Amino acid sequence: MAAWWWQRWRSRVEARALARRAIPEPLWAHTLARYPFLAERSAEDLAALRRMATLFLDRKEFSGANGLVVTDEMAVAIAAQACLPVLHLGLQVYDDFVGIVVHPAEVVAHRVVTDEDGVVHHYDEVLAGEAMEGGPVMLSWADVSEAGELAQWGYNVVIHEFVHKLDMADGQADGMPPLPDRAARRQWRSVIEPAYEAFCRDVDQGLDTFLDPYGSESLEEFFPVAAEAFFVAARDFRRHHPELYGLFSGYFRQDPAAQAVG
Repeated sequence: MAAWWWQRWRSRVEARALARRAIPEPLWAHTLARYPFLAERSAEDLAALRRMATLFLDRKEFSGANGLVVTDEMAVAIAAQACLPVLHLGLQVYDDFVGIVVHPAEVVAHRVVTDEDGVVHHYDEVLAGEAMEGGPVMLSWADVSEAGELAQWGYNVVIHEFVHKLDMADGQADGMPPLPDRAARRQWRSVIEPAYEAFCRDVDQGLDTFLDPYGSESLEEFFPVAAEAFFVAARDFRRHHPELYGLFSGYFRQDPAAQAVG
């Protein structure tokens, strides 16, 4: 009885949110035209994505930094891309945070790191985005707005940062999202770790790589870098990294290469 009541209550809450925050058809059509990797999806996927993006907009709070005003167009663009990785996982995986901070362009963050010897290092890092554990997501609108053109390079800052959120969902950012059991975790490691090691060797040797060399920084970065390409350049990603493609397809419950054009 309790489960039935909960489901009925949640359905009513979502119905009100869908009515209150409905994405207008012209704005949705504009979003799909601007980001072709979204438009390639099936009609069924697009209907589910639009619904989820609407609920996302109802649950999250957007704020602009450095004088930026976040418009409906900007918010819908971010919501649609953020929901793509969780389209068949459920929006609840993003429940640990509310805020999304949008900067006009990249941000320079001052870092302080203490090494194993206790020496404190200060340095500046240029960021197009950042996901904070239990906290907000920061995005550069300049990078978000160019995501349609940058997709051919397998680059997408929104997907990158929100996949970081998936990785963090089990309390540890380690390149492995929450998985159902030990066998699934073993399988994940057996695929992603050799792929990461081979990728690092290619980067170290100065070879051209399909994935952004930034992914060689750590397994924690390799997962979202690879996931970007999985969603926005699916066929190329499948050709270059077939084992990873299979792993991601099973985890995300999606086969974007089957729908991609070209």
